[in-house]
Amino acid sequence: MENASTERPLYQRLASALLDAMTVGRIAGGQALPSERRLSGELGISRVTVRRALDLLAREGRLQRQQGAQTQIIPRVQKTLSNLTGFSEELQARGSRPGHRWISRQSGLPTPSEAMFLGLLSNDPVVRLVRIRMADGRPLAIERATVPQAILPSGELVEDSLYATLRALGCGPVRGAQRIRAGLMSPVEAEFLEAEAGASLLIIERRCYLADGRAVEYTETRYNGALYDFLTDLGS
Repeated sequence: MENASTERPLYQRLASALLDAMTVGRIAGGQALPSERRLSGELGISRVTVRRALDLLAREGRLQRQQGAQTQIIPRVQKTLSNLTGFSEELQARGSRPGHRWISRQSGLPTPSEAMFLGLLSNDPVVRLVRIRMADGRPLAIERATVPQAILPSGELVEDSLYATLRALGCGPVRGAQRIRAGLMSPVEAEFLEAEAGASLLIIERRCYLADGRAVEYTETRYNGALYDFLTDLGS
C-alpha cells in the first residue's frame, strides 16, 4: 500500500487521520500518544512510517517530541466555525474598511503539509494566494491560502474575496474548523505589517470543506496581535 502511485504516501495519510482525531476531540490536548512500536503493531505498518507521520505533525506544531519521553499532543485553542465568513465580510461586520495587497498568486505542487491538510496526492497541483490584508488602509495580517487547482483553476480568478470566487465556481465551503495560537513576528513579517520584529502575532489556521467532504481551503492568517482581537459569542 505504501508504494501505490495513486495514493498519498502512507505517512501523510496517517498524519491526516491523527490530525482529524485531534480536531474532533477523539485525542485530547495534553494526552500522550502510544509509543511508535505500539502504533506500528496496532496499525500493521512500519515504525519508519509511524515516525515520519509523527515528525510531520511535530513540525506543524501539533505534537511535542522529546528523546526518551512520550509524544504529547500540544493543547490548542480551537473554535468550530458557526459562520463561514471571509476576511472582508468579517471586517465589514466590525465596521472597518477591508483592503489587500497581493504578494503572489501561483500554482504548484503541494508541500507534504498542504497535501496532508487538503487530502491531496503529491502530484495534485494547488493554487497559493499570499497577500497583505488591510483594515482602514493599515496592514493587519499576512494571509496564505492554499486551494486545490481542481477547484480553483487559477489564482487570477480571485480579486477581493476568495469565498465569493469559490461560490461563483459552485464550490463554496459549507463547514470548517479553525485553530488559534500565538507567535512572534519575524523581521520579514514585521516589515510587511509595519511593526517591530518580535511583536506578538495571533495565528489562525482554517480548513474548510465542501458538502461532499472534500477539503476546499487551507489558510493561515498571521494577524498583528496589537491590532486584532478574536471575538466569539457564547451561548447559555
